[in-house]
Amino acid sequence: MFGVNQSLLRFWENEFDIIQPRKNRKGDRHFRPIDIKNLELIYDLLRRRKLTIEGAKDFLKKNTKAAAHFEMIQSLQSLKGFLLEIKAAL
Repeated sequence: MFGVNQSLLRFWENEFDIIQPRKNRKGDRHFRPIDIKNLELIYDLLRRRKLTIEGAKDFLKKNTKAAAHFEMIQSLQSLKGFLLEIKAAL
């Protein structure tokens, strides 16, 4: 989904407290929808905004509403893409 190694996801799980996947007896991780949203937020901070791990942690601590803002930005970007498709079809 993110195009990164599983080991990187496990690393992010250890570094960020907001990611808490459920594990079965075998040890397989089952990510809930909230974990997926948090992973998208962390991916955005680290890969797109080029923050360091510590910078991303500080950002998440200072901006408690960061997830809501991120969701709003994603919905606006999808709306923009939809409108651009309509414009191209005209």
